[in-house]
Amino acid sequence: MADTHVLFVEDDDVIREATQLALERVGFTVTAVPDGLLGLEAFRSDRPDIALLDVMVPGLDGVSLCRRIRDESTVPVIMLSARADAIDVVLGLEAGADDYVTKPFDGAVLVARIRAVLRRFGHAAGTGGTSDGAGGAQDEASGVLVFGDVEIDTEGMEVRRGGAHVGLTPTEMRLLLEFSSAPGTVLSRDRLLERVWDYGWGGDTRVVDVHVQRLRTKIGQDRIETVRGFGYKLRA
Repeated sequence: MADTHVLFVEDDDVIREATQLALERVGFTVTAVPDGLLGLEAFRSDRPDIALLDVMVPGLDGVSLCRRIRDESTVPVIMLSARADAIDVVLGLEAGADDYVTKPFDGAVLVARIRAVLRRFGHAAGTGGTSDGAGGAQDEASGVLVFGDVEIDTEGMEVRRGGAHVGLTPTEMRLLLEFSSAPGTVLSRDRLLERVWDYGWGGDTRVVDVHVQRLRTKIGQDRIETVRGFGYKLRA
């Protein structure tokens, strides 16, 4: 992770400087800026490996900045919020964030979450997947899984629906690969948090729910079924 470049957008001077030092201490390169407009400029000029965005920053708030970044890139994004309110969490995730951390946070916890997100990003980009089994119809030669009009190229890490390319973020791809490894099987939110988000402890299941909804909008609302009280399953 020594070459990892982090964009950090935070308007509180004390938090920004202390967090930057903590991240640099473990080997990250950090660009830290105090507002969203400077954050957008830094993102476009520096092309960081991951972005940490505080929700409430001047110029361009963190949620709007996340949307702008997501329009241009699949780079992983972690939202930072001083509140654990559902509206902050959901807005950030719906804007395309991969995860969120509530302030005040421990520096070691933030580093662990950054590394977890980057591991997911690397796997979804083609350095490994969550699937170790086949589901649905599969072309063994090409590594393509087919579920209705959805085709998943597990080697090229590409998804098509009705023949058209579907753009997924790395986290969405990891989630879809997890579903496709066990089609028709109900996967609990806790299992998805552990396998997709790399949480070895009980995390916030809102992260799962919002990502499932985002995935549904891209591959079809009826492709992933909600099983009340248990979780979700991919229709085979």
